[in-house]
Amino acid sequence: MQPSVPPPDRAPSRDHPLEDELAEALPDRGTTLGTLLRRWVLRLVPLILLGAAGYVLWRDYHHLALQDLLTEVRRWGPGSIVAALLFSALSFLLMGVVEKVGLTWTGARLPWRPTLGAAFIANAIAHSLGANLLVSGAVRARLYERYGVSLTQVAGATLFQGFSFAVGISTLAGVGLLLATPQALAASAIATPVARTTGAVLLSGVGAYLATCAFHRTPLHALGRTLVLPSAGKALVQLVVGAADNATAAAIIWILLPPGAVDYLAFIGAYAIACVAGLISTVPAGAGVFEGTLSALLPRVPAAALAAAFLGYRLAYFLLPLLLAVLALAGHTLRRAQAERGEP
Repeated sequence: MQPSVPPPDRAPSRDHPLEDELAEALPDRGTTLGTLLRRWVLRLVPLILLGAAGYVLWRDYHHLALQDLLTEVRRWGPGSIVAALLFSALSFLLMGVVEKVGLTWTGARLPWRPTLGAAFIANAIAHSLGANLLVSGAVRARLYERYGVSLTQVAGATLFQGFSFAVGISTLAGVGLLLATPQALAASAIATPVARTTGAVLLSGVGAYLATCAFHRTPLHALGRTLVLPSAGKALVQLVVGAADNATAAAIIWILLPPGAVDYLAFIGAYAIACVAGLISTVPAGAGVFEGTLSALLPRVPAAALAAAFLGYRLAYFLLPLLLAVLALAGHTLRRAQAERGEP
C-alpha cells in the first residue's frame, strides 16, 4: 500500500502544483491499451448507474408531496436528530483514529489534535466532492506541510484510509448479510441465498487481506510501484475501526427511519451495496446513485420515510461537515498567509 516514490523528505516544489506532485506519489495506472479501454468503460458505468438511479428515484418519489416529507421530519423528534448528529461526529472521529494509525505506519509522528483536524477537513471535503484520493491527499498535504510530513507519507496515509474504508465496509456488509434473518431480509430486495453468498465472499476477501498482511512481509510490486502492506496489527485496526465507522454512518439513516421499518443487519447490507454503487458512479458524494440503489434494495420501507432519512443523512453527514471543513480550511489558509507576511 505504501508507494515507492522519490525520497520522503522531499519538500513540495514551488514550481509545480502540489496536486501534480501528489499524483506522482500515488500509484500510477499506466497508459496501456487495456488501461485506456478500462477508462472508457469507467466513463460509461457512471452514466448507466446515474440513469438507472434517476429512474428509480422518479418511480418511487415523484408522487410525494412536500407535506409528506415534513410529516416524516417532524416524526424524528429531538432525540433522533441529536443521535444522527452524534453518529456523524463519531464517524469522523473514527476516521481520525485511522488517520493517526496510517500516519504512524508511514513513519510520521504527529500529535492527535492536528491529525484529527486534518482528517476531518480532508474527509469532509472528499466526501462531498467524491471519494477522490487526489482531493483528500492534496488537502492533507497542505495541512501537514508545516509538520514536515512528506508527500510520500501523505500518499501512504491517504491509501491507508482508503483501504480501511474498503475492509471496514466489506466486513460490515459481510456480517450483516450472513447474520440477518430471512424475515429481516424479506424487507429488502436481497434474496437470502444471494445475501449468504455475498456475505461469505466479502468476509473471505477480508480474511485473505488480513492473512496477506500477516504472512507476506516482502514488498509487493504492482502498477509500476512497490507496495508495502501494513502489519497484521494495523490491518486489524483497519478492519475494526473501519467497520465501526461504516456502521456508525449507516446508523444515521437507520435511526431516522420509523421504528421497525427494517432490521439493522439487513439494512447495513443494503447500505454497503449502495455506498459501493455511489463510489463506482464517481458522482460527487454518490448523489442520486446512492439513494436510488438503497431505495431499490428497500422496497418495503415507506417512500416518504426513506426520502426524509436521505435528507437528514445528507445534512448531518455531508453538508454540515463540509461547511465546517471549509470554514476551518479558510481559517488555516488565512493564518498561514498572515504568518508568511509576518503579521501577528
